[in-house]
Amino acid sequence: MALIVQKFGGTSVGDVDRIKAVAARVARTHAEGHQVVVVVSAMSGETDRLLGLARAFDANPRGRELDVILSTGEQVTIGLLCMALQSIGAGAMSFTGGQVRILTDSAYNKARIEDIDQHRVRAALDAGNVVVVAGFQGVDADGNITTLGRGGSDTTAVALAAALQADECQIYTDVDGVYTTDPRIVPEARRLDRITYEEMLEMASLGAKVLQIRSVEFASKYQVNLRVLSSFGEGGGTLITTEDNIMEQALISGVTLNRDEAQLTVTGVPDRPGIASGLLGPVADANIEVDMIVQNTGADGATDFTFTVHRNDYERTLDILRDVAPAMGARSIEGDRKIVKVSIVGVGMRSHAGIASRMFRALAAEGVNIRMISTSEIKISVVVDEKYGELAVRTLHDEFELENGAVSA
Repeated sequence: MALIVQKFGGTSVGDVDRIKAVAARVARTHAEGHQVVVVVSAMSGETDRLLGLARAFDANPRGRELDVILSTGEQVTIGLLCMALQSIGAGAMSFTGGQVRILTDSAYNKARIEDIDQHRVRAALDAGNVVVVAGFQGVDADGNITTLGRGGSDTTAVALAAALQADECQIYTDVDGVYTTDPRIVPEARRLDRITYEEMLEMASLGAKVLQIRSVEFASKYQVNLRVLSSFGEGGGTLITTEDNIMEQALISGVTLNRDEAQLTVTGVPDRPGIASGLLGPVADANIEVDMIVQNTGADGATDFTFTVHRNDYERTLDILRDVAPAMGARSIEGDRKIVKVSIVGVGMRSHAGIASRMFRALAAEGVNIRMISTSEIKISVVVDEKYGELAVRTLHDEFELENGAVSA
């Protein structure tokens, strides 16, 4: 008998029929003798509906009362799912985040989990029930309802799995696992049976939208075996686990495409200490995250400073640079939103040399010009013109034979 945490997102519980289908799946797992904790999101579209109601009174709603409103979406789902389970003979009990006592800080709308009291959940499991918990929510030390922000239900599931020392945390989505790349770009893309936490973190941060980064970070920190499965079909999905649990490491596990990048360049800045902080400090103060950075110093001693931000932050960043760069002696400020970031990810890079040169040669052979480069121990990212993004993905997927599961250099 295992203890399994299963999480179902909004599309999986989008209407009554889908909730019944989830109940049948959960009941099968329970009937096999396993203890089951289910974490659910609000029904598809419900959170947006509630947010719309709040915006009737405040165009940019935030804070405590918004969390009170948004948390009701998951409360409806846990009640309905318990009724569905009970209707087919499975014992079930529902719990809000506050009833479990998922303790968070007081950062409304983006709270962080600090502790989970597992006693009520354990008691319900020991009584033979399926436990159904509202995702995305908790309470602070004063008992105020809080919500966890984007991807919060995934984080709730992984945190519960860690607290309960579950054997596995299963995330049910509308895809059947993690693929070597987006199958819409490369139809030959292959579903990975296993991938490491590090690789999944890199892929999630680089544009793969299967899992939220926070949930993978939590799983890695507490060594929770995380499995991505389809809500609408059968199959083994993809297990996200430690490197020790993967016998044969692929050279490259995946290729990602991030279309949300924009590039900015400040030219002709004097090459002296403090230039980087002078340019990027005000950007950081505006809560804008900078991604890739390249600094080049010319023969005249002036520096060109290039960096990327999320495309949604492009205009704000441009305005900030127009305010601060002239006073620093910059010649010009240039920007480009028609770029993308293409990355290869794989823990196999640690033990193989020449991966970068192989990547660059393959792109050059297809006429893809590289504008920026960033590397880490298990990742190489390049910025290219937007029109070459999908070509670059297909080229690299083919170069590293990902459709075959190649493991050698």
